Amino acid sequence: MAGTSPAMTKVRPPAQMSSLLQLQSISKVFPNGVTALRDTSFAIREGEFVSLLGPSGCGKSTALRIIAGLIEPSQGGIMWQDGAAPKGLSGEIGFVFQEPTLMPWASVAGNVYLPMKLAGMDKNKAMLRIREALVRVGLEAFENAYPRELSGGMKMRVSIARALVTQPRLLLMDEPFAALDEITRFRLNNDLLTLWAAMRQTAIFVTHSVFESVYLSSRILVMTQRPGRIFADIPIDAPYPRDESFRTSAEYAGLCRRVSEALVAAMAEQAA
Repeated sequence: MAGTSPAMTKVRPPAQMSSLLQLQSISKVFPNGVTALRDTSFAIREGEFVSLLGPSGCGKSTALRIIAGLIEPSQGGIMWQDGAAPKGLSGEIGFVFQEPTLMPWASVAGNVYLPMKLAGMDKNKAMLRIREALVRVGLEAFENAYPRELSGGMKMRVSIARALVTQPRLLLMDEPFAALDEITRFRLNNDLLTLWAAMRQTAIFVTHSVFESVYLSSRILVMTQRPGRIFADIPIDAPYPRDESFRTSAEYAGLCRRVSEALVAAMAEQAA
Protein backbone atom coordinates (compact mmCIF):
# COMPACT_ATOMS: atom_id res chain seq x y z
CA MET A 1 0.00 0.00 0.00
CA ALA A 2 3.02 2.28 -0.18
CA GLY A 3 2.34 5.46 -2.05
CA THR A 4 -1.34 5.63 -1.06
CA SER A 5 -2.45 9.25 -0.93
CA PRO A 6 -2.87 10.59 2.62
CA ALA A 7 -6.28 11.88 1.52
CA MET A 8 -7.41 8.25 1.32
CA THR A 9 -6.56 7.59 4.97
CA LYS A 10 -9.08 10.00 6.49
CA VAL A 11 -10.73 8.97 9.71
CA ARG A 12 -13.36 6.27 9.39
CA PRO A 13 -16.52 6.27 11.52
CA PRO A 14 -15.96 4.42 14.80
CA ALA A 15 -17.21 0.87 15.06
CA GLN A 16 -20.29 1.19 17.21
CA MET A 17 -20.68 -2.39 18.40
CA SER A 18 -17.13 -3.50 19.23
CA SER A 19 -15.61 -0.35 20.68
CA LEU A 20 -14.13 -0.57 24.17
CA LEU A 21 -14.25 3.21 24.32
CA GLN A 22 -15.07 6.19 22.14
CA LEU A 23 -13.81 9.75 22.52
CA GLN A 24 -16.62 12.01 21.38
CA SER A 25 -15.71 15.56 20.28
CA ILE A 26 -13.14 16.01 23.06
CA SER A 27 -11.61 19.44 23.54
CA LYS A 28 -9.18 20.50 26.26
CA VAL A 29 -8.26 24.08 27.14
CA PHE A 30 -5.81 24.50 30.02
CA PRO A 31 -6.03 27.38 32.56
CA ASN A 32 -3.15 29.18 30.80
CA GLY A 33 -5.29 29.41 27.65
CA VAL A 34 -3.51 26.69 25.65
CA THR A 35 -5.92 24.57 23.61
CA ALA A 36 -4.37 21.11 23.54
CA LEU A 37 -7.21 19.24 21.81
CA ARG A 38 -10.10 20.42 19.67
CA ASP A 39 -13.06 18.28 18.58
CA THR A 40 -11.08 15.04 18.85
CA SER A 41 -13.02 11.85 18.20
CA PHE A 42 -11.91 8.25 17.82
CA ALA A 43 -12.85 4.74 18.89
CA ILE A 44 -10.68 1.97 20.33
CA ARG A 45 -11.78 -1.61 19.82
CA GLU A 46 -11.18 -4.39 22.32
CA GLY A 47 -7.80 -6.09 21.89
CA GLU A 48 -6.31 -3.49 19.55
CA PHE A 49 -2.82 -2.02 19.76
CA VAL A 50 -3.35 1.60 18.70
CA SER A 51 -0.68 4.28 18.45
CA LEU A 52 -1.36 7.99 18.71
CA LEU A 53 1.24 9.52 16.41
CA GLY A 54 2.01 13.19 16.06
CA PRO A 55 4.56 15.93 16.68
CA SER A 56 5.55 17.00 20.18
CA GLY A 57 2.88 19.16 21.81
CA CYS A 58 -0.02 17.98 19.63
CA GLY A 59 -2.11 16.72 22.54
CA LYS A 60 -1.28 12.99 22.43
CA SER A 61 -0.43 12.80 26.13
CA THR A 62 -3.42 14.99 27.00
CA ALA A 63 -5.73 12.54 25.24
CA LEU A 64 -4.15 9.65 27.14
CA ARG A 65 -4.59 11.39 30.48
CA ILE A 66 -8.23 12.13 29.72
CA ILE A 67 -8.82 8.45 28.94
CA ALA A 68 -7.10 7.53 32.23
CA GLY A 69 -9.27 9.95 34.17
CA LEU A 70 -6.28 11.98 35.33
CA ILE A 71 -7.70 15.18 33.83
CA GLU A 72 -11.16 16.22 32.65
CA PRO A 73 -11.98 17.37 29.12
CA SER A 74 -13.23 20.92 28.63
CA GLN A 75 -15.84 19.67 26.18
CA GLY A 76 -17.01 16.29 24.94
CA GLY A 77 -16.86 12.98 26.72
CA ILE A 78 -15.92 9.30 26.63
CA MET A 79 -18.38 6.50 26.01
CA TRP A 80 -17.27 3.17 27.49
CA GLN A 81 -18.44 -0.22 26.30
CA ASP A 82 -19.97 -1.12 29.66
CA GLY A 83 -21.45 2.31 30.24
CA ALA A 84 -19.03 3.24 33.03
CA ALA A 85 -15.35 4.08 33.06
CA PRO A 86 -12.93 1.43 34.39
CA LYS A 87 -11.75 1.75 37.95
CA GLY A 88 -8.75 3.98 37.32
CA LEU A 89 -5.01 3.52 37.62
CA SER A 90 -5.20 1.10 40.53
CA GLY A 91 -7.61 -1.24 38.78
CA GLU A 92 -8.62 -1.82 35.18
CA ILE A 93 -6.34 0.79 33.59
CA GLY A 94 -2.55 0.47 33.61
CA PHE A 95 -0.48 3.57 32.81
CA VAL A 96 3.19 3.64 31.80
CA PHE A 97 4.59 7.17 31.90
CA GLN A 98 7.44 8.57 29.81
CA GLU A 99 9.72 8.44 32.86
CA PRO A 100 9.76 5.30 35.04
CA THR A 101 8.86 7.38 38.16
CA LEU A 102 10.12 4.72 40.54
CA MET A 103 10.38 5.26 44.28
CA PRO A 104 14.14 5.24 44.97
CA TRP A 105 13.74 3.96 48.53
CA ALA A 106 11.67 0.93 47.49
CA SER A 107 12.86 -2.31 45.97
CA VAL A 108 11.76 -3.47 42.54
CA ALA A 109 9.07 -5.60 44.17
CA GLY A 110 8.02 -2.66 46.32
CA ASN A 111 7.63 -0.43 43.28
CA VAL A 112 5.55 -3.02 41.45
CA TYR A 113 3.41 -3.45 44.56
CA LEU A 114 2.40 0.24 44.62
CA PRO A 115 -0.93 0.05 42.69
CA MET A 116 -1.97 -2.99 44.70
CA LYS A 117 -1.07 -1.16 47.89
CA LEU A 118 -3.27 1.74 46.80
CA ALA A 119 -6.05 -0.80 46.26
CA GLY A 120 -5.61 -2.02 49.86
CA MET A 121 -4.08 -5.42 49.10
CA ASP A 122 -1.70 -6.94 51.64
CA LYS A 123 1.83 -7.25 50.21
CA ASN A 124 2.21 -10.90 51.20
CA LYS A 125 -0.99 -11.74 49.32
CA ALA A 126 0.17 -9.65 46.37
CA MET A 127 3.61 -11.28 46.02
CA LEU A 128 2.50 -14.01 43.62
CA ARG A 129 1.16 -11.44 41.16
CA ILE A 130 4.21 -9.21 41.69
CA ARG A 131 6.52 -12.10 40.83
CA GLU A 132 4.41 -13.08 37.83
CA ALA A 133 4.64 -9.51 36.52
CA LEU A 134 8.42 -9.48 37.02
CA VAL A 135 8.77 -12.77 35.15
CA ARG A 136 6.79 -11.29 32.25
CA VAL A 137 9.27 -8.40 31.92
CA GLY A 138 12.35 -10.54 32.53
CA LEU A 139 13.25 -9.11 35.94
CA GLU A 140 12.52 -12.05 38.22
CA ALA A 141 16.15 -12.02 39.43
CA PHE A 142 15.91 -8.35 40.46
CA GLU A 143 13.00 -8.49 42.87
CA ASN A 144 15.09 -7.12 45.75
CA ALA A 145 17.19 -4.65 43.75
CA TYR A 146 16.76 -0.88 44.02
CA PRO A 147 16.26 1.60 41.17
CA ARG A 148 19.80 2.99 41.54
CA GLU A 149 21.11 -0.47 40.63
CA LEU A 150 19.18 -0.70 37.37
CA SER A 151 19.81 0.49 33.82
CA GLY A 152 17.37 2.81 32.06
CA GLY A 153 15.81 -0.10 30.18
CA MET A 154 15.43 -2.13 33.35
CA LYS A 155 13.75 0.77 35.13
CA MET A 156 11.23 0.99 32.31
CA ARG A 157 10.61 -2.75 32.60
CA VAL A 158 9.78 -2.21 36.28
CA SER A 159 7.36 0.53 35.26
CA ILE A 160 5.70 -1.82 32.77
CA ALA A 161 5.48 -4.58 35.40
CA ARG A 162 3.84 -2.11 37.78
CA ALA A 163 1.25 -1.27 35.10
CA LEU A 164 0.59 -4.96 34.42
CA VAL A 165 0.39 -6.25 38.00
CA THR A 166 -3.29 -5.35 38.39
CA GLN A 167 -4.00 -7.23 35.14
CA PRO A 168 -5.65 -4.17 33.60
CA ARG A 169 -8.14 -4.28 30.80
CA LEU A 170 -6.61 -1.21 29.14
CA LEU A 171 -2.88 -0.39 28.99
CA LEU A 172 -1.93 3.23 28.31
CA MET A 173 1.69 4.05 27.43
CA ASP A 174 3.00 7.61 27.08
CA GLU A 175 6.20 7.53 24.99
CA PRO A 176 7.78 5.04 27.40
CA PHE A 177 10.87 4.34 25.29
CA ALA A 178 11.62 7.84 24.02
CA ALA A 179 14.63 8.44 26.29
CA LEU A 180 16.29 5.06 25.63
CA ASP A 181 19.03 4.23 23.15
CA GLU A 182 17.98 2.65 19.88
CA ILE A 183 19.17 -0.88 20.69
CA THR A 184 17.32 -0.92 24.03
CA ARG A 185 14.26 0.61 22.38
CA PHE A 186 14.14 -2.08 19.69
CA ARG A 187 14.48 -4.81 22.32
CA LEU A 188 11.71 -3.35 24.46
CA ASN A 189 9.46 -2.96 21.40
CA ASN A 190 9.88 -6.70 20.80
CA ASP A 191 9.26 -7.53 24.45
CA LEU A 192 6.19 -5.31 24.56
CA LEU A 193 4.63 -7.11 21.59
CA THR A 194 5.33 -10.45 23.28
CA LEU A 195 3.57 -9.22 26.43
CA TRP A 196 0.63 -7.87 24.46
CA ALA A 197 0.26 -11.12 22.53
CA ALA A 198 0.29 -13.11 25.78
CA MET A 199 -2.11 -10.89 27.75
CA ARG A 200 -4.30 -9.57 24.89
CA GLN A 201 -5.02 -6.30 26.59
CA THR A 202 -6.17 -3.28 24.66
CA ALA A 203 -3.19 -0.94 24.33
CA ILE A 204 -2.94 2.75 23.42
CA PHE A 205 0.63 3.86 22.79
CA VAL A 206 1.73 7.49 22.40
CA THR A 207 4.75 8.11 20.20
CA HIS A 208 6.24 10.64 17.78
CA SER A 209 8.16 7.90 15.93
CA VAL A 210 6.71 6.71 12.63
CA PHE A 211 8.97 3.64 12.71
CA GLU A 212 7.97 2.61 16.23
CA SER A 213 4.26 3.11 15.56
CA VAL A 214 4.31 0.96 12.42
CA TYR A 215 6.28 -1.81 14.11
CA LEU A 216 3.98 -2.05 17.13
CA SER A 217 0.51 -1.14 16.01
CA SER A 218 -2.54 -2.76 14.53
CA ARG A 219 -3.79 0.78 13.87
CA ILE A 220 -2.28 4.28 13.88
CA LEU A 221 -4.15 7.50 14.57
CA VAL A 222 -2.25 10.44 13.09
CA MET A 223 -2.79 13.77 14.84
CA THR A 224 -2.44 17.34 13.64
CA GLN A 225 -0.33 19.91 15.43
CA ARG A 226 -1.86 21.69 18.42
CA PRO A 227 -4.73 21.96 18.89
CA GLY A 228 -4.68 18.27 18.16
CA ARG A 229 -7.34 16.30 16.37
CA ILE A 230 -7.33 13.04 14.44
CA PHE A 231 -6.33 13.54 10.82
CA ALA A 232 -5.86 9.95 9.63
CA ASP A 233 -6.76 6.45 10.79
CA ILE A 234 -4.37 3.94 9.23
CA PRO A 235 -4.68 0.16 9.70
CA ILE A 236 -1.41 -1.75 9.86
CA ASP A 237 -2.42 -5.08 8.41
CA ALA A 238 0.93 -6.87 8.80
CA PRO A 239 0.42 -10.06 10.83
CA TYR A 240 1.72 -10.68 14.33
CA PRO A 241 4.10 -11.83 15.69
CA ARG A 242 6.53 -9.28 14.29
CA ASP A 243 10.29 -9.51 14.50
CA GLU A 244 13.44 -8.24 12.82
CA SER A 245 12.44 -9.83 9.51
CA PHE A 246 9.40 -7.52 9.46
CA ARG A 247 11.47 -4.51 10.53
CA THR A 248 13.78 -4.99 7.54
CA SER A 249 11.07 -5.91 5.02
CA ALA A 250 9.79 -3.99 2.02
CA GLU A 251 6.31 -4.17 3.54
CA TYR A 252 7.49 -2.34 6.66
CA ALA A 253 9.28 0.30 4.58
CA GLY A 254 6.16 0.86 2.50
CA LEU A 255 3.94 1.21 5.58
CA CYS A 256 6.40 3.68 7.13
CA ARG A 257 6.33 5.71 3.93
CA ARG A 258 2.53 5.77 3.92
CA VAL A 259 2.33 6.85 7.57
CA SER A 260 5.03 9.48 7.04
CA GLU A 261 3.08 10.95 4.14
CA ALA A 262 -0.05 11.13 6.28
CA LEU A 263 1.88 12.83 9.09
CA VAL A 264 3.35 15.43 6.72
CA ALA A 265 -0.10 16.10 5.29
CA ALA A 266 -1.59 16.44 8.79
CA MET A 267 1.03 19.00 9.78
CA ALA A 268 0.62 20.92 6.54
CA GLU A 269 -3.18 21.07 6.92
CA GLN A 270 -2.91 22.49 10.43
CA ALA A 271 -0.30 25.04 9.35
CA ALA A 272 -2.60 26.21 6.55
